[in-house]
Amino acid sequence: MHREYLHEGALPFCLGCGHTLIAENIDKALQSLNIPLLDVILVSDIGCHGIIDKSFKTHTVHGLHGRSIALASGISLSLTNPEKKVIVFIGDGGATIGLQHLIDSAHKNFNLTVVLHNNMLYGMTGGQPSELTPLGFKTPTLPEGNKIKGFDICEVVASTGASYVSRVVGIGNISEQLAEALSRKGFSLIEVMEICPSYAVKSNPGMKLRQVTEDAGLSVKVYADHNIEGFRPEIKSETQSLIDTMPVIPVGYRSERSVPAKILIAGSAGEGVQSAAELFARAAIASGLNVTKKGSYPVTVGIGFSASDIILSPDPIQYTGSPDPDYVIITSTDGLEYTAGLIKKMNHGVVYLDESLPTPETKATVVRIDYRKTAGARNAAIYSLLGLAKREKLFPTEAMLDILNQGKLSGKADWNKMAEGI
Repeated sequence: MHREYLHEGALPFCLGCGHTLIAENIDKALQSLNIPLLDVILVSDIGCHGIIDKSFKTHTVHGLHGRSIALASGISLSLTNPEKKVIVFIGDGGATIGLQHLIDSAHKNFNLTVVLHNNMLYGMTGGQPSELTPLGFKTPTLPEGNKIKGFDICEVVASTGASYVSRVVGIGNISEQLAEALSRKGFSLIEVMEICPSYAVKSNPGMKLRQVTEDAGLSVKVYADHNIEGFRPEIKSETQSLIDTMPVIPVGYRSERSVPAKILIAGSAGEGVQSAAELFARAAIASGLNVTKKGSYPVTVGIGFSASDIILSPDPIQYTGSPDPDYVIITSTDGLEYTAGLIKKMNHGVVYLDESLPTPETKATVVRIDYRKTAGARNAAIYSLLGLAKREKLFPTEAMLDILNQGKLSGKADWNKMAEGI
């Protein structure tokens, strides 16, 4: 039979590899279903099976190990034409590396077909066992034989409610079985049992594929055939703009600032550093300035440092953050540890430091202020930024006081009295 979906010539696999059989029978199956060449999207990943990409005339996508199902799911969801056929090639190793992708895609019944190349080992990296390697099966890295029984992936996938699941032995013409899987609606998976001639045959002399499959307790049968409609995402014809619905900050004050000001405030997580920076930025905007803000904090979020880079400018700003701040505010030990390297390199500017902290090594001017004692740990960041606006004449302090007194922090402290004491 002539090839229609594969280029002519030798396929890139080892002599006797079951991957060749699968590729050739996929071509036959697609021909029998009469699916247009460019309606096929083949998604593969790292593994011997993945080097088939260049041999297909169809659309092909090559992804990371174990991620072909995740990629295919995204492709399937983005297609508006249900006649497009998304096919996933994946090995037994990749299937277990990306098992959660496999289960989720099957459970949600995405429109795609997974062809699982199960040669019972990692063929590309030296013949290590996979989670589907049968009990007693030998590999170069397990010459004594696998001591753990591989699980039945067809049973697992069928239990998710997938539309179609089957297993076949990769011998002879399996195009009809592949066509069955390809023709089903929703999510279908067909596991093809095969042999790696480079590692499995040498490690298990005299082995017979059907016998190995039977001894492993892997039934060759259809596990699920519901032929259910695949998942269809809700298509919204009109989506409200996130930008248009954002409240506009009215400009009610005027800043005399004629050049940009780069500010870094650093303190402890849970002490309102990010909220204070947000309020400060809003006040600057209300004073006619352009502002960018970038928050930094560890993955733990609730412990360790919390820092925010702020840039104020009378002109538009095309970036966030700055490695060379004009002003650094440090309100806690966590903040000092986070900024120590930066302020050591500073040759200009001002470091505003809480009175309780040791003076760091720096060529910048150091100003010590009792932020924590005056305002308390929770308000130290707001108090420090309020003070910065006033001392450095960045914008009218009234702009920030208005936001504080009208927002959710109103009543949390006597902000006007604090500002008077600066």
